[in-house]
Amino acid sequence: MAVKIRLSRFGRKKMPFYRIVVADSEAPRDGKFLEIVGTYDPMKDPFEVKLYQEKIQFWLDKGALPTTTVKSLLKKAATTVPAE
Repeated sequence: MAVKIRLSRFGRKKMPFYRIVVADSEAPRDGKFLEIVGTYDPMKDPFEVKLYQEKIQFWLDKGALPTTTVKSLLKKAATTVPAE
């Protein structure tokens, strides 16, 4: 079972809202998932990304692979948070 961190679409027509979820790579986009690890709202200006860093790190350590879109969101979110 290959596990991916990817987006699951919610919201209504022309007003998308996404959950960042950990799911089996063979599951449908909006189907079963293992855990919710964040949200992404592209309709806000600027767009809003909320991440549960400890959950994401847990799944990355287990071998979950983020999709290209999620990978770019993780990079953008990391640059907005000040380094400590």
